[in-house]
Amino acid sequence: MPSFPYAPDLILYNGAIATQEPRQPFARAVAVGNGRILAVGDDNDILKLAAAGTEKIDLDGRLVVPGFIDTHIHFYEWALNRQGVRLDDLTGIEDLVSRLQQAAATQPPGQWIMGQGWNETDWTAPRMPTREVLDKAAPDHPVLLWRCDLHLAAANSLALKRAGIDAGTPDPPEGRIERDAAGNPTGILRELAINLARDAVAPPDSDQIMRAFADATDALHRRGVTGIVDVRLMNDKDGASALQTFQKMDAASDLALRTWVSLPGEQLDAIIGLGLRTGFGGDRLRLGHVKYFSDGGMGARTAWMIDPYLDGGHGMPLMDMDRLAKDVDRADAAGLSVMIHAVGDRANRELVDLFEDLESRRSRSGRPRPAISHRIEHVQMIRPEDADRLGRLHLALCVTPSNMVLDMNLIDTAVGEKGRWCYAFRRLLDTGAPVMFSSDCPVCDPAPLPAIHAAATRQRSDGTPESGWHPEERITVSEALTAYTATPAKVYQAHDLGVITPGKKADLVVLSKNILEIKPSRIPETRVAMTVFDGRIVYRQF
Repeated sequence: MPSFPYAPDLILYNGAIATQEPRQPFARAVAVGNGRILAVGDDNDILKLAAAGTEKIDLDGRLVVPGFIDTHIHFYEWALNRQGVRLDDLTGIEDLVSRLQQAAATQPPGQWIMGQGWNETDWTAPRMPTREVLDKAAPDHPVLLWRCDLHLAAANSLALKRAGIDAGTPDPPEGRIERDAAGNPTGILRELAINLARDAVAPPDSDQIMRAFADATDALHRRGVTGIVDVRLMNDKDGASALQTFQKMDAASDLALRTWVSLPGEQLDAIIGLGLRTGFGGDRLRLGHVKYFSDGGMGARTAWMIDPYLDGGHGMPLMDMDRLAKDVDRADAAGLSVMIHAVGDRANRELVDLFEDLESRRSRSGRPRPAISHRIEHVQMIRPEDADRLGRLHLALCVTPSNMVLDMNLIDTAVGEKGRWCYAFRRLLDTGAPVMFSSDCPVCDPAPLPAIHAAATRQRSDGTPESGWHPEERITVSEALTAYTATPAKVYQAHDLGVITPGKKADLVVLSKNILEIKPSRIPETRVAMTVFDGRIVYRQF
């Protein structure tokens, strides 16, 4: 064992250390000091490094993995909405009404009631919560409730009034106000029409945001997440507040997450003009990708499809493809990496074409690629012939296994047997392109363990469907773990993250069970027992 200029602060021993390093994939113990991994090896060798002040923790066989990196989370929205009405556990419209009535009874008249998470496709009687339904539950409060996928929201009459939405309000670009036969708004808002109501809500002050960020950080630690890519929503007006808050926390040494903050595509000119680059920043806070949307979501029927949905319509592009191609080319030339949301199979085909054209132009001009790969977000529905083209394009792919669990019933209803092209984790991994996992939180809870279970079993936590949903797209638990750790670190060239080897940052997670040895069906029994960030224990439950 080598000697060190200082003794370890912490030693974890008698465990199973899954290093994500092929040359030494497993060990029994790890020593941590000054925020970094000092040594990895057998119990006796590592324990010999202990000094009087070293904290030694017996893992009793528990599994240690690198800290999870959630590569697509709407952290700002999730942090602020954690105080809103919880709607992800409803069984029908009656539950939603009851939950809304309870909220209205505890808030003064006129105060906004916000919530997110309802999913009508899983209700016993699927039905959209129109303004009439919401009015009966909370007539004296403006109400805005996002669907689980954030591509559709329901507003009551008072909320519509405050937003200035009436029969004469035109649909905004890339958005739709649903109307009844008489032309009156029903309360259902799709895509950017949601922002008309959202903009009527007074923004939180800086102290509220700071408290929300700190609380949400603690919540991520309880889930084993030590790194995030904070992603902007479409036409997001809160990006500046998010970045400013992260900067304040970083300056005060209070930022306990490795954080990449994405930039809004609609501000590309300013981003280029300022000379910003993807990856710019320090140890804990860096600039991420420039974010674009090519389409919407399948639940809102705004995902852009090749063939029509079973109940009609092809969805919609949310950006002109020629304009998007020009923006990507300009960003690429400026050394900026882009991330582009794509759910429908038409949207994904268009992006594969776009990036093929980009590679062709680059090869002719000799222009180097940006240091960090461009990304496609979600890749939710992609035809096999288009997926097979991905491996040649030097792209990173970001997928959301927990979202698959939400969408099983929806996809069966929307596209039927073509659902076999959705959430095609096995096919995407086999292309050779780097595949990263994420939660798309607040669409899904940001806990990585349910996502790993979903990817490995293609089942809900209750074991349904029994044989797995399109089970040919299962991947191994080991592959899923890599998609949450080593792969995102490699994509972002964060060479000191994602693996447990000497010299790397000491971001670690201890799990109550060894998910690499138990049956994947038992992963829901597993809990995060400890999280270590920068060598410091930030969460412990044993």
